Amino acid sequence: MEFLMNLSEGTQFAIQLAIVLICLFYGAKKGGIALGLLGGIGLIVLVFGFGIEPGKPAIDVMLTILAVVVTSATLQASGGLDVMLQIAEKLLRKNPKYVSILAPFVTCTLTILCGTGHVVYTMLPIIYDIAIKNDIRPERPMAASSIASQMGIIASPVSVAVVTLTAFLVNAQNHLAGFDGYLDLLKITVPSTLCGVLAIGIFSWFRGKDLDKDQEFQEKLKDPEFKKYVYGDSASLLDKKLPQSSWNAMWIFFGAILVVALLGYFKELRPSFEKSTPAQVVEVLSGDKAVKSFNVKDGKILAVAKDGKVALDVKDNKAKAKTTYDSVEIYDNKGTLTQTVALQDNNVVITAGDKTETIENATIVLKDSVKKKVNLGMVHVIQIFMLLAGALIIIFTKTDAGKISKNEIFRSGMIALVAVFGISWMAETMFTVHTPMMKAALGDVVKAHPWTYAVMLLLISKFVNSQAAALVAFVPLALGIGVDPAIILAFAAACYGYYILPTYPSDLAAIQFDRSGTTHIGKFVINHSFILPGLIGVITSCIFGYIFTTLFGYL
Repeated sequence: MEFLMNLSEGTQFAIQLAIVLICLFYGAKKGGIALGLLGGIGLIVLVFGFGIEPGKPAIDVMLTILAVVVTSATLQASGGLDVMLQIAEKLLRKNPKYVSILAPFVTCTLTILCGTGHVVYTMLPIIYDIAIKNDIRPERPMAASSIASQMGIIASPVSVAVVTLTAFLVNAQNHLAGFDGYLDLLKITVPSTLCGVLAIGIFSWFRGKDLDKDQEFQEKLKDPEFKKYVYGDSASLLDKKLPQSSWNAMWIFFGAILVVALLGYFKELRPSFEKSTPAQVVEVLSGDKAVKSFNVKDGKILAVAKDGKVALDVKDNKAKAKTTYDSVEIYDNKGTLTQTVALQDNNVVITAGDKTETIENATIVLKDSVKKKVNLGMVHVIQIFMLLAGALIIIFTKTDAGKISKNEIFRSGMIALVAVFGISWMAETMFTVHTPMMKAALGDVVKAHPWTYAVMLLLISKFVNSQAAALVAFVPLALGIGVDPAIILAFAAACYGYYILPTYPSDLAAIQFDRSGTTHIGKFVINHSFILPGLIGVITSCIFGYIFTTLFGYL
């Protein structure tokens, strides 16, 4: 396919973007696991047609999804999830008039605790029953609860999205001052998410016509069969006595979440390992001992060896430790000369501005890596303790392991896993090769108008139907084109945009569980029950995220 490779980069990008969008839209239309599988078509075209080297699949994200989903499914199979739902149902049935506000907070809280929005499925029938039995338009709490359940992901200490975004911000080249771990992210995302959920609840309380004033609904009620269908008995957990093993499973799960939160906050509690990491280091040796060391993190090194060879970009050129240098110039990230290290008559002279220092009988060497203690990452912490929680639930509650893979949480989680695999891999392959061009084209726009970052992330989230996958696909690109990490932190909630079209399983489930038909997809598809709660919730969360980021001194 030489003719494709010979096209201008702009033309190649346009064609590739069109292919990616076609795969996304067709996959979303087919639904289910098809979205992830369609990524294979995009990869075939990109790799074999355009000759692009495949990007790296989001392995850490996928394995974390797997660990969290399996454990949540184990919790459901053990009955532990029923305990949580029973507590939630008691709260809602005691305050039925406020179900439009309370239900979104309940589903959001369940997501924050479990790390997945798929727990909403078992709450939806309960929410519908409370609403319809109290003559409240079911669309109000149903749509709000579906949206709130997904908003809770970016506020959950055990969600993939939180761990993924934290890793990007901690490792960003332009590191955010004072941002040291994922609890620094949660102190922004938790309150901003709750503010967004409150805004959804207030809006939902007043949305649509009351059932007694909805002429279309009242006309349908004249049919006895329809009335029986709408007001028929719904399942309830209130009168069900749950065994102690179900309570034990819930406490095991909560215990694992608590340990994960503590390990996230107290980094020193995690094991540490000595690792070699890429670096640019200038060392002055006296004998075999380093007496001076300069770790050039963001700048550049210009070094001239005794044989006349010039070394640049030490990390990429694999500096040889035995090679000695006559002179080294150290530049900062703006290209300004900050220090010189020169060999003069077997002495090394270090000059920084007006100051000089001489070290006798010394040599100059370069190193392309440094060894340092690295704490166990939170991605691995979550994976380990989620698997541990699942194992303990099976051991101490005698849960039938055969039921774990047959419930809704497991099925939906595996669909999400395949989507992240196919779609994020395709997006990573395409965007990585065009990062320099996009940096030149978009960098100034995003810097001048930071809100455009949120809009782009929102749209990408819709394309990939996953918050974690959207972050994996776009945050590295955003950091690469110079977006301030504080802006990325402030607008974290924008990673949820897959409510724009009513294709997500929780939204479709809400429509199916609402037997009154008030939760619906409109004639023009885009005018569905979830679009306004979604926009209100995410925009409000972004606004408060910006405020909290400023208050905590990141902006």
